[in-house]
Amino acid sequence: MATILVVEDEKPISDLITMNLKLVGHQFFKAYDGEQMQQILEQEKIDLILLDVMLPVMDGFEWMRRHRHPGVPVIFITAKDSLADRITGFELGADDYIIKPFEILELLARINVVLRRNVKEEEGFTAGDVDVRLAARQIYKSGQLVELTAREFELLEVLIQNRNIALSREKLLELAWGYEFEGDTRTVDVHIRQLRKKLGWEERIKTVYKLGYRLEAER
Repeated sequence: MATILVVEDEKPISDLITMNLKLVGHQFFKAYDGEQMQQILEQEKIDLILLDVMLPVMDGFEWMRRHRHPGVPVIFITAKDSLADRITGFELGADDYIIKPFEILELLARINVVLRRNVKEEEGFTAGDVDVRLAARQIYKSGQLVELTAREFELLEVLIQNRNIALSREKLLELAWGYEFEGDTRTVDVHIRQLRKKLGWEERIKTVYKLGYRLEAER
């Protein structure tokens, strides 16, 4: 997973973001102003910056004008929601622009998109005797190739990317197959049962009461 620098001067928001980054397996650093941010960038290898605009001393826009680090993607996370501000953010080189308040699952999904564009994709995931090779779209259990349908693999990939986070059936449909399902969302249950059976993950893919599912993995 990636190493992400969170630059946010509101501690509750910073804590919320970093807590969820940790849940899905990312590493992170925190900065509360541009000076701390610059110090971390000089000392650490950062894969992605989540940058607030309204920061003390130097705002996020001004930091981008003066100190933009080539090769490090930036997502602005800000309450500045005007069209002019969004255009400014993109013209300064931002890879995405998210307006507060935001849904944490949307933020995680957008982070995944930006990382796929800019950072070498996570190649695999291992849990117990199951080895998932994401780039090759192959799964091995105890060294034996496991056959999954395309939809089963897409659902598994979403569970891996959002591991340790409970996802509703509706959100799994949206993230895995890219549309809002107009019908019985229990189709997710069918694919989950198949994944549990094929991978032996009856205890690893947890059912979250009245919500959906969560893939439990080491953090």
